[in-house]
Formats: sequence, structure tokens, C-alpha cells
Amino acid sequence: MHPPSVDALARSISDIDLPQPLLVDAARLAIASGDPESARQQAELLYRSLLGPTINATGVLLHTNLGRAQFGYSQSPRATNLEFDLISGKRGSRSEHAGKLIAKLIGAESAIVVNNCAAAVTLVLAALATDKGVAVSRGELVEIGGGFRVPEIISQSGARLIEVGTTNRTRLQDYASAKEIYDAALLLKVHPANYRITGFTEETSVQQLATLDLPLVVDLGSGLLDEACSWLRDGKPDWLKEEPGARQTLQAGADLVMFSCDKLLGGPQAGIIAGRSDLIAACSAHPLMRAFRAGGLILSALQETAIAYLRRDGDAIPFWKMVQTPLDELEKRANALEVGTLLATNAVAGGGALPGAKIPSFGVMLQGDHAATLRAQNPPIIARVNENTTIIDMRTISEEDDSLVSQALKKCI
Repeated sequence: MHPPSVDALARSISDIDLPQPLLVDAARLAIASGDPESARQQAELLYRSLLGPTINATGVLLHTNLGRAQFGYSQSPRATNLEFDLISGKRGSRSEHAGKLIAKLIGAESAIVVNNCAAAVTLVLAALATDKGVAVSRGELVEIGGGFRVPEIISQSGARLIEVGTTNRTRLQDYASAKEIYDAALLLKVHPANYRITGFTEETSVQQLATLDLPLVVDLGSGLLDEACSWLRDGKPDWLKEEPGARQTLQAGADLVMFSCDKLLGGPQAGIIAGRSDLIAACSAHPLMRAFRAGGLILSALQETAIAYLRRDGDAIPFWKMVQTPLDELEKRANALEVGTLLATNAVAGGGALPGAKIPSFGVMLQGDHAATLRAQNPPIIARVNENTTIIDMRTISEEDDSLVSQALKKCI
């Protein structure tokens, strides 16, 4: 018996929303496996491997595997003034748009945007400390997701690491000695965004470090712009009380701050370098800037996010809208699902930010592991499973998706 033609098999599954070349790939895979009937399954697997929307029901607001901060953005299919000065008619700078707004938000002289915070750290060290010593507390030689380690990034940037203090205690004199004995040219302070050291500890503050006659660079990581949180209706929430703001860090004496845009800022994946204009200029002029600079789509989305902050409109930023949703509203929405057992839960920030911080929430609980069934929905629903119990947390679900979640849960039972 001859196998069916690839073209005929591909046409038989054309109702699946894939372009013809990919349907042909699925047909070929099915025929090659000796099971032409599996062509539809192959196509569906291919479709589900593509990037697409999901419903985050995990209670992790900045879920790294789900793209961290959610944000909605669209752009007209026209050219933009990305590097064009509309006033002079001459070439402009891509830092004049979003970067200028971020600088205004945090009281910095200047700011530039790069691909992510890792790129920001690498660029700053390469531009300001190549072949020079960089003093870092041993308690801040961190590793974040994906194996990004501070000592390795310092080495790759061409700088020389000078470890100061101990894991749990680092004093101002430790940094001063690094300057006097080991000829440190830069101080790097790294905010431990994804862990906590408690007990017999001592940390040197930004304000103390600023008394030393060396450039002070602070990697804030998570990207809280301002501790005042003026864009929130009720001000700064309790679970953010330990988190330093970029504005306050600069006011305390930091020369540069660096942070992510897709965490507490609630924007697209990017990284910010902000502070003294002369140091920003040195970073902008470094050859790595061209490799690390952000593209027009990211800059435009970041500009839109910055404008929402300037308007003090936290609800226009999906992350902060989730944060601000009242607990009684979440309880009401959970009850309205009409499936499962009502459950008081604790959401978390996620994204390597604010370890241990709990954000009160509500959801529903179903007995059994229904994660696979929920992932099979369109759009897929990503839930939390704990001890053979499936938990749906309402804080990370958009209200517009409640009906989809309810329908999916009914299929589970």
C-alpha cells in the first residue's frame, strides 16, 4: 500500500491555523513515522510550539517562563522618528524618547535603554572599568536565572574583580581598602533581588559608599522607579517596603543605577542605565552599545509605559493593575467561576524579585492534577499544582478571561 501524497495529507489538515509549508512539514513527519493518521497531531504539536498568548493563573505576577510583566502594545505600520530629529530635520538619537522620560521619572541627568539588565551591567563595566578594578561585596556576588553570575560578567567585560568583606558582613572600610590597596576604580553594589541573608549581617549603604571618591554603580535589578509609588491609588504596598527605588538610590549618592524594565516597572524586556550624563555618554559611545541597544518596538512600548507613570495611571500598566485589584473583588470573581472550592491564597511578585513577599489573593482549588487539560485549552491556561491539587489564582488573571477560565475548569470536572 502506497502512502498518501504529502500535498494531499497537508491539505486534509488545512483547518489548522498554520501556513502551508508547516502543514507540509507535519504531513512529512507523519508519513516518515509510518502513521499518516498522525498528521493532525503533528500539526497541532507544531502549532503549540509557537509563541502565543496564555492565561497566567499561577499567582506569580512576573512569571519568567510566561514573559514576566504583561503589557499590551500596538504600533501603526508606519515609519517612526526613531533616529530622526523632527525639529532640525537631521539625524537624532534613539535615547531621546523613552530614555529621556525614564530619566525624568527617577530624577536622573540622563538614561539609555539596552536589551536587558545583564546587558546594562556588561556595558557599564566595559565602558567605565576595562582593565581596572571593580570592588564588590562578597555577599553580592550573585547568580540570577540562566547562570548569569556577577564574577563572570565582570571578567567578560574586561574589568578586574576585587572581592571585599565577607558573605554576611561588609563595611565601608572594606571598600576603602579596595581603593587604597588594590587600586579599585569603580564600586559596584548589587541588590540581592532573588535571595535574603538574615541574622548576623552588616551591609554598607549607598549613602555611605557615596562618601568614597570613586564612581558608584548600583544594580537594582527589579526596577522600582520611585518608593513613593505615586501611580498607585493607595501608595506603596507593605510587601514592597524593603525594595529600594531608583530615584531614592540616585538621591542617596549613586552615580549610575541599572534595572530591568520587565519586572516591577511593568514594561517590555529591556534594561535601563541612568544617572550622571558624563558616564551615560561614555556608555553610549562604547562599541558594545550598538550590540546591546534596544529596537524601535521595545523603545516605543517603553515610552508608552513611561507616559502611564507620568500620568500616575497605575491601572494602565497591567502589572500594577493586578497589584491594585482589591481582595474582595478577587473573592467575588473566584466565586463567580462556579467551579472548585474557594481558597484564600498568597500571590508572589516572581521574576527574581522580592523573595518571601506575599500578596494576599483569592482563587479556587480542584482536587487532582488538571494542569495538562488546562494547558490544552485555547488559549492555554497555566495553573499551579500542589500535592495533587490544582489551584487557580485570580490575581494574575485578567477579568476579561474569567469566562474562559470557568469554561476550562468545567471541562476538568
